[in-house]
Amino acid sequence: MESLKQKILTEGKVLSDSVVKVDSFLNHQVDPAFMQSIGEAFALRFAGSNITKILTLESSGIAPAVMTGLSLGVPVIFARKRKSLTLNEGLYSADVYSYTKEKTNKISISQDYINSDDTVLIIDDILANGQAALGLADLVEQTGAALEGIGIVVEKGFQEGVAMLEKRGIRVESLATIASLDNGRITFQDEEAII
Repeated sequence: MESLKQKILTEGKVLSDSVVKVDSFLNHQVDPAFMQSIGEAFALRFAGSNITKILTLESSGIAPAVMTGLSLGVPVIFARKRKSLTLNEGLYSADVYSYTKEKTNKISISQDYINSDDTVLIIDDILANGQAALGLADLVEQTGAALEGIGIVVEKGFQEGVAMLEKRGIRVESLATIASLDNGRITFQDEEAII
């Protein structure tokens, strides 16, 4: 998705050889019109898949997931990182390690919203080591639903996440794949360094 690559180049900030900050449009501030185009791109990639539910992880996955749900006309469920007074029983749960936060979270969804009749699409903001995606896939497996695939806004192709998912036979569709962040320059898959 060319417009996403341009947004990463103009608004993204390389913090290290493994971290790119995209807070201005994805992880903190959200550009609704741009996010709608992200949702439409995922809807096109998964058209005809008979998806009945979208699953994501709070909080950065919510905006692209909601826009994808809007485009596909299906509900969106987001896994929570903390239990609450209203979400404390009848849960599917999985442990997810966050490398950026250096801690493990137990993510949970209510058993009321996804069941074995569903076909689920997972949407997430960034794929790096794949722990969040694996945790979400584990939740889908617990429900007995079919997992159609995982849509990723920004994939760090130089990290092992996509390989782990594909090794498990999970379809992964990434809208932009970063091949390298070496020396403060963003290089997209199949391109030369452009920043």
